[in-house]
Amino acid sequence: MNDQNEINDVNDPNEEAKAHFIEGMCRIAQFWGFPKAMGAVYGVVYLSDRPVGLNELVELSGVTKGAVSTHVRALDRLGLVHKKVVVGDRRDFYTAETDFWKIVRNVLKEREKPEFDSALRTVSESRAMLAKQGDGHGGDATNFYDERMKNMEDFFKMLDKLVATVVALDDLQQSTVGKVMGLFKGDKF
Repeated sequence: MNDQNEINDVNDPNEEAKAHFIEGMCRIAQFWGFPKAMGAVYGVVYLSDRPVGLNELVELSGVTKGAVSTHVRALDRLGLVHKKVVVGDRRDFYTAETDFWKIVRNVLKEREKPEFDSALRTVSESRAMLAKQGDGHGGDATNFYDERMKNMEDFFKMLDKLVATVVALDDLQQSTVGKVMGLFKGDKF
């Protein structure tokens, strides 16, 4: 028990840096539209040099067991953590994905379409509402709103295309790398 207390000693520079890093992961999670606790769970798994179980995640992240369970499933679905089998133990253990390009691609694929489509649809619907009321109901205000909404709509469309291009280029790169690796194995494509 004494060893565990030493590991969690807040005066330990390593633990201080670890806590600061996990705080940063919480902020990054919020930036991407995820709960802070999800960032804390990922931060703990990322800084672990071995697979981490749910009970340990609860202890090290300060997040409730129910929330850890929910967040680790979401992180697994996004490809940020991977379930690992520990021989002789029936519990679930997790390791972190450390390929950041893969993480970004997975998050963009998972989050990008529903969020962008919803935002774009809302802006388009708002512009349609303005157009339906006609020129007799607002004049300058209607034109101002429409111009602002059109700028937002154009931005979302451009961003949607940009993300789709990034994801497509990454898929193409992976396909090309796979074909090149197949050449070394003697596969035909």
